[in-house]
Amino acid sequence: MAQAPGIPCCSPKPELAKRPQLSGYQAAELEATFKMLANGTRLRMLHALVRAGELCVSEIADALAMKPQAVSNQLQRLADRGIVESRRDGLQIHYRIVDPCVVSLLDQGWCLAEDARSRAIEAAQAGRTAS
Repeated sequence: MAQAPGIPCCSPKPELAKRPQLSGYQAAELEATFKMLANGTRLRMLHALVRAGELCVSEIADALAMKPQAVSNQLQRLADRGIVESRRDGLQIHYRIVDPCVVSLLDQGWCLAEDARSRAIEAAQAGRTAS
């Protein structure tokens, strides 16, 4: 599984099947995390950060063809959830991913999306040949 440079793997946790049933609070926290990540702009920002390790706001804005203020707003949301953190270097603010689980989740999510797309194409092709 891919991970961002310098970000260690997630801390060891019990297998999902061996964890106690999610509580209402835990489900709400998980839902909030997925909602935070369910945004194309934030996903693109996180991928840029995974690829580079650390970027300043203007570098992200250039890479995504966005205004720096819009990038800053989205990065602040990610920082509020503890997904990224910033450091100041003169006038520049640099961001990096601090939650290694996010990197794994992005990698798995992308894999799921690619596999689902492949299955849909295969199913469509099989449907055409069966007709």
